[in-house]
Amino acid sequence: MRSIKPSAKHGDKHRESAYDRASIFGAPPSGRMMAPFRRKKSSKEFPVKVCTYDSELEFHLEHRATGGFLFDLICRTIGLRETWYFGLRYMDKKGYSCWLKMDKKVLDQHINLTPEGCVFMFMAKFYPENVAEELVQEVTQHMFFLQIKEAILSMEVYCPPEASVLLASYAVQAKYGDYDEAICKPGMLISENLLPQRVIDQYQMTPQMWEERINTWYADHRGMSRDEVEMEYLKIAQDLDMFGVNYFPITNKKNTEVYVGVTALGLNIYSKENKLTPMTTFPWNEIRNISFDGKKFFVKTNEEKGNVATTFYSEKARNNKELLDLCVGNHELYMKRRKPDTMEIQQMKAQAKEEKHRRHIERNKLAREKQLREEAEQERANMEKRLMQLQEEMAAANEALRRSEEAAELLAEKNRLAEEEALLLSHKALEVEQEVTRMRMTARKTEEEKIYLERKTKEAELLTAQMIEESRKRVMETEKLKNELIHARVAEKEAKEKLLNFLSRTSTESIFITPSSSPETPALESNTYDLMVDGDMDQLSLEIEKERVEYLTKSKQVQNQLKELRSEIEQLKIGEKQSPLDKISAQQTRLGENKYSTLKKLKSGSTKARVAFFEEL
Repeated sequence: MRSIKPSAKHGDKHRESAYDRASIFGAPPSGRMMAPFRRKKSSKEFPVKVCTYDSELEFHLEHRATGGFLFDLICRTIGLRETWYFGLRYMDKKGYSCWLKMDKKVLDQHINLTPEGCVFMFMAKFYPENVAEELVQEVTQHMFFLQIKEAILSMEVYCPPEASVLLASYAVQAKYGDYDEAICKPGMLISENLLPQRVIDQYQMTPQMWEERINTWYADHRGMSRDEVEMEYLKIAQDLDMFGVNYFPITNKKNTEVYVGVTALGLNIYSKENKLTPMTTFPWNEIRNISFDGKKFFVKTNEEKGNVATTFYSEKARNNKELLDLCVGNHELYMKRRKPDTMEIQQMKAQAKEEKHRRHIERNKLAREKQLREEAEQERANMEKRLMQLQEEMAAANEALRRSEEAAELLAEKNRLAEEEALLLSHKALEVEQEVTRMRMTARKTEEEKIYLERKTKEAELLTAQMIEESRKRVMETEKLKNELIHARVAEKEAKEKLLNFLSRTSTESIFITPSSSPETPALESNTYDLMVDGDMDQLSLEIEKERVEYLTKSKQVQNQLKELRSEIEQLKIGEKQSPLDKISAQQTRLGENKYSTLKKLKSGSTKARVAFFEEL
């Protein structure tokens, strides 16, 4: 059993007296009204500290306060209505861990007083058969989630390595929400307590390797709320062999040491070395009476030809008291599940269904808003990208226009120079022609002068022809430059028109980004208890088993994922670090066995045969 440690969990502290609390929910415990602001603190009050798995509560109680009064006070404080699953655990003066009795005064139960007063642990005492159907309130689911997670991490409940990784991913989703690569940096989960130390020690894997495998499943849980994740965690955890089993060491008539495990379905008998697979079982619908006398614990079963009784032997009589208490409580819940729901439970289920529907609508609304926001952000990114492209196009058009203008200016300058050269050549040609005329007029001079002049004339004519040819070439070049200038002007005009069209088009465009709206178990008066047997138990048990088969079918995908991970890390297993429970679990996996198939096989024989089997151990 879990011992109560004074060291508190982190969380809020609520300090108030029983009178203060009673004044909120009704009349004061004393039954008489007291004048406000004049009541003095009673010297008969004592402090009480109550620890849960995520917070601490502190009260001051009167000396006559009962366990039931304190229990109701706690349940009202945390808003818990499914109170039948829970109890208060404490350490007595002899160092034993005990359950607080509801009908007795708190101070009459030999509580070990500390400097902080009486310290209690508020925790689950009984477990459901089917967490998905029986745990109605979200606060109830959360309390079970925290307790089971702590039991797995502290290795009180055995969990296979591959299931530990899957459960760790759900725990991360419950704590941090959806996976986000920007937030979930490498190494973020290394400091978190997510895996049992036994699992870490059994494999040659670094913390980074474990983190990588947890993140792989963590990313698959996107969109799941905290209550959905915690329920999925509990659905997987309830299939563990040690889930909801309270073990007590006993012996049979042959003094063979075994364990009796009290569960929601009955009493299981386990060997000393194997707490996973029961050797035999006694379902609640086969048990007629349970009682104890000192260290002897008696179980009477139902048979058509009469009762069959068997006896357990405990080391201490106090163990039998707790064993009987757990048997009575589990049997009452077993019967309660097989009857129509009370008005209170119907009301709770209706409220839970309505609340779940409301949260579903809100979650869908938030998801839609998130999707719209992402679409708007994507659209804005696309528009910004398009704007950058248009800006680049405009810059390119401006550059092309600038180059066209420069080319036009250069061609104009060349054309001007060509015209000047042509004009100059024309003047030179005219001068040459005039010179020829003068030379002809003086041709009548001497023959030598004539010959000289003829030679000069020929030279002049040749020079004139060359000048004329050069002038013609210059004229052609000038015409070519004029054509190029005309083409340059046309290109310049087209570039300007393209720029004007681009500017007019972009000025008429607008970017609209619509912002998303952000969105109790009665007192045992004797040492015996008769268990009333319902005639329809077998049929109801078959229906429950049918629902279990349907659930296992739905979880086939999860089982395949676990099988893949098991195969993946099998090569990294350290053989000498495997515990006996690991070897037993591996053998069960190879044989395809689980807790439900084992119990089904054990129930196949008669009750008398199972009693005989136990006594012959």
